[in-house]
Amino acid sequence: MYDFAYQKPSNVADAVAALGADPEAKAVAGGMTLIPVLKQRLNRPSVVVDLAKTGLAGITAGAGSITIGAMTTHAAVAHSADVQRVIPALAALAGLIGDEQVRHRGTIGGSLANNDPAADYPAAALALGATITTTKRAIKADDFFQGMFTTALEPDELITKVEFPAATKANYQKFRNPASRYAIVGVFVAQTAAGVRVAVTGAGQGGVFRHTAMEAALSKNFSADAIADVVTPADDLNGDIHASSEYRAHLIGVMARRAVAAAA
Repeated sequence: MYDFAYQKPSNVADAVAALGADPEAKAVAGGMTLIPVLKQRLNRPSVVVDLAKTGLAGITAGAGSITIGAMTTHAAVAHSADVQRVIPALAALAGLIGDEQVRHRGTIGGSLANNDPAADYPAAALALGATITTTKRAIKADDFFQGMFTTALEPDELITKVEFPAATKANYQKFRNPASRYAIVGVFVAQTAAGVRVAVTGAGQGGVFRHTAMEAALSKNFSADAIADVVTPADDLNGDIHASSEYRAHLIGVMARRAVAAAA
């Protein structure tokens, strides 16, 4: 690691002030992404601002939605009776992230803010049509994710909470890397009051994306058969040592059909 200063503010306002005072400052939530990056010397922040004492954790069930504080851990989401009742697919997704240690340290806000192309929560946020509230504004998921490791967040802007609309049908299926448990391909299918949405993670060169062809087919007939012949072009998909772009295209179809069958 490179040397850096460390701050642990006791509230959100002080955390935002610390980030705004130094363009090279970085926020850390659970540290599941930033700490490995620091160890590999891929980033050199001047100040690391720890959000542990900002009070941004917690889960609230509203009328037709679930609101989750940014510092809420994956384990808390997975074990929440409210999440399991209102959006069981979201609780199941949280239970598939990493291993037990990661689930007890990693946070939903950190995952969304980092927007790793193989992360799970971006697929849930995009498929459910979540609203991501920050210290400055409310951002729709469609506008939040802007490419691999890129979001609409400004340098001194923090996620405070995420609101997920309830789903009448939803499921998430993930083909996991056996070592890291990251998604080689993950597909979240959801039917809400706003319609059917399908989000894919782990496969796109630009990160998470909506599969509009599958959405159109499922809007007419919510069944696995309805998307059996939908072809996903491999041109814009990732190819690496774990899976070629063509294999990822195939997996998108397989995971989507499994998700629809489970949701239906």
